[in-house]
Amino acid sequence: MPAVLPIRDINPTRITPWVTLGLIAACVVVFFGYQSQDSVEGQTEFLYRRAAIACEVRTGDPLTALEINQQVCNGDAGREVFPDKGPWISVLTSMFLHGGLAHLLFNMWSLWIFGNNVEEAFGHVRYLLLYVLGGVVATLAFVVVNPDSTVPLVGASGAIAAALGAYAVLFPGHRVLTFVGWFLVPLPAVVFLAVWFFAQFGLGGTNTAWEAHVGGFLFGLAIAFVFRRALLRRVVGVR
Repeated sequence: MPAVLPIRDINPTRITPWVTLGLIAACVVVFFGYQSQDSVEGQTEFLYRRAAIACEVRTGDPLTALEINQQVCNGDAGREVFPDKGPWISVLTSMFLHGGLAHLLFNMWSLWIFGNNVEEAFGHVRYLLLYVLGGVVATLAFVVVNPDSTVPLVGASGAIAAALGAYAVLFPGHRVLTFVGWFLVPLPAVVFLAVWFFAQFGLGGTNTAWEAHVGGFLFGLAIAFVFRRALLRRVVGVR
């Protein structure tokens, strides 16, 4: 069991979070209906074809066979493996792809816990805009730090991180029931999210794109901070 695992927040909403539900449904459908589950080779090919890759986003050109095989971004003029791939479109499609079932489940659980309250504060359309832009900013943050990476970047984590950042600003005192070791503890949201945020900096030696998480979180935090009074007025009547 992870050392810190959120179970739910104590922060009821007055709306049906249609956008959050739709995003969860879309990610589940894409994972089970479109991502290749047949073999490791099939999954790898699918991700190189559909996922965002820092080298491609930076150069605007799909990877060549040499770049993929040698895992280098060298501007090779050889034949592109997926010449019809749009690197900038892949920034959007990557938000709906996941590296495995555990990755999908943890992301969707986090989105459900924190997304519904942020959706209520922002409203459906603005919340969707926050989510999408947060995911784009998160990917670009990864590209800036890793401009020559040829590894596919997948997952909704960066977009969800934007929702977490907004939640930290809007609902810092609301409790998040969290397993800390084997104990269920009602942590203030600001404490839980601070632990989550600073934990990202310890993931540098893993396959986790912590740069995207940090970028998305800071984006959501900044947007919610700028519009905090107007957003809170929608949910608690702040004047």
